[in-house]
Amino acid sequence: MSHNHSHSVTNHNRAFVVSVALNTTFVIIEAVYGIIANSLALLADAGHNLSDVLGLLLAWGASLLVQRQPSTRYTFGLRRSSILAAFANAVFLFIVSGGVGWEAIQRFRDPAPVEGDTVIVVAAIGIAINTVSALMFLSGRERDLNIRGAFLHLAADAGVSLGVVLAGIAIVLTGQQRFDPATSLIVTIVIVVSTWQLFRDALSLITDAVPAGIEPLAVRTYLLERPGVTGVHDLHIWAMSTTETALMAHLVIPNGHPGDAFLAEIYHDLHENFSIEHATIQIELGDSGQPCALAPENVV
Repeated sequence: MSHNHSHSVTNHNRAFVVSVALNTTFVIIEAVYGIIANSLALLADAGHNLSDVLGLLLAWGASLLVQRQPSTRYTFGLRRSSILAAFANAVFLFIVSGGVGWEAIQRFRDPAPVEGDTVIVVAAIGIAINTVSALMFLSGRERDLNIRGAFLHLAADAGVSLGVVLAGIAIVLTGQQRFDPATSLIVTIVIVVSTWQLFRDALSLITDAVPAGIEPLAVRTYLLERPGVTGVHDLHIWAMSTTETALMAHLVIPNGHPGDAFLAEIYHDLHENFSIEHATIQIELGDSGQPCALAPENVV
C-alpha cells in the first residue's frame, strides 16, 4: 500500500488582520450612527457586519489550524477545521438574516423617522471598507471554500451597503420611511442567497461527498485504464480540508506489483488532472480465489 500527498496552503493572515480591524471599527461606527439616525437599515447592516467579523475570526482560526502538523491522535492534523468553519459561518449568517428580516417586518407595521443624510454617509463608508476587504480575498476564493466564505460575505456587504445608500437617498427625496425596512428585507435576501451555496458546499464536504469539480466516474475510468489494471474497488474520494482532497482505492493487477514508478505516475496524474493531493493505492493480485471483502459497492 502506498500513498502520496502534496499540500499547498496560501497564507491570508495579512488579509484577515486588515479586514477584521476595518470591519470591527465600521461595526462600531455603523451601530452608533444607526441609533442616532434611528435607521433599522444601518443597525441591520451593523449586525451583519458584526457577524462577518466573527465569521472572519472563525475562518482565520481555521486557516491557522489546517497548518498544524499531524499527531498520533490527529493523523490528518486539523485540516477539517476549515470545513467546519465554513459551515458554521453559513449557519450563523442564516440566523442573523432571520433576526434582521423579522425586525424589518415589525418596522413595516410601525415605521419610525429616519435621518436619510446620516444613513447615506455611513453606508458609503461601508461600501469602501467592504470592497477593499473583499478584494484581499479575491485570489483565494476559487481554491478554498473557507476563503470563499470570507470573500462572499464581504462582497455581499459591499452590495448591501450600496442598497442602504439608495434607501437613504430615497428617504431624503420622498420622505417615505418604509424604504428603510424595505432595504432591511433586501439585506436579508442578499445574505440568504449569497450564503446558500456556501452552506450546501460545506455540508457536502462535512458528509464526505466527493468535492465539487471532481467526477468520480472519470477518476474510476482513469484508474481502470492504467496498464495491467483489471479492476478497481473500494474507491473513495473526500475532502480533508477546504483545499485538499484525498483518495483511496484498491487496484487489481494480476501480473503483480508494477513498481513505484507506476504509482508515482498515478499520483502525478491524479494531482494534475483531478486536484487530488493525497492518494493511497493498494495493489491486489486477485489470485486468492476469494474477492476482497471491500470489493462490493455497498461495503464501506
